[in-house]
Amino acid sequence: MISIKEVNKTFGKLMVLNNVSIDLCKGKSYALVGPNGSGKTTLIKSILGMVIPSTGDILFDNVSIKNDWKYREKIGYMPQIGHYPENMTIGQIIDMMKNIRKNVSEFDEQLIDEFKLFKMYDKRMHTLSGGTRQKVSAALAFLFNPPALILDEPTAGLDPVSVELLKAKILVEKENGKLIIVSSHILSDLDELTTDMVYLFEGKVHFNNSITSLKEETSEQKLGKAIATMIGQKELIESINK
Repeated sequence: MISIKEVNKTFGKLMVLNNVSIDLCKGKSYALVGPNGSGKTTLIKSILGMVIPSTGDILFDNVSIKNDWKYREKIGYMPQIGHYPENMTIGQIIDMMKNIRKNVSEFDEQLIDEFKLFKMYDKRMHTLSGGTRQKVSAALAFLFNPPALILDEPTAGLDPVSVELLKAKILVEKENGKLIIVSSHILSDLDELTTDMVYLFEGKVHFNNSITSLKEETSEQKLGKAIATMIGQKELIESINK
């Protein structure tokens, strides 16, 4: 569904993405992992067309996204921090988004119902807690029933009940055959929600395979320990090769 082909991105002299090539397939759920500054956010923004690669190309359904924007209608995006018109109410934000997507015949309002956002429709965005803003972002990401979902730190700031509701929704959409990309520092969430992992370090892809294979290679049962073991092994090999 999404093919990233030899993508490089520089900001001045800083190389943020270095020859990144990944195929992200429909029906799979990917953990996008890496330390701060590894290029995860730049990669997500490149897929969304918010950052233009210096070289390389990104294809959505085998069509280049260059000079295109309509493909974005097929992606539900939940940002780490949602920025909305502060004087608008929750209800106005949701209605505005529905009016923009006039070609959608049926909306997925499950999270609106489960988060009970309809009870807060008259609350203005500037009055909301961080957790409630996250609920709005999650509800909007799923609202248009898109075939692809990109979720950036989706459970951050949510209360425990809301976390479980969101996780359950993600798992249902995964079973429905959607492409799901989750970027999170909460590795236990990724262990539960994703089947494959892309590990970025200094703008390069250091691992792109199933989480099961990573655990087998490292003889670890938990994703966090498997990643730590993988990093330790790579550092050992690099030190030997110096």
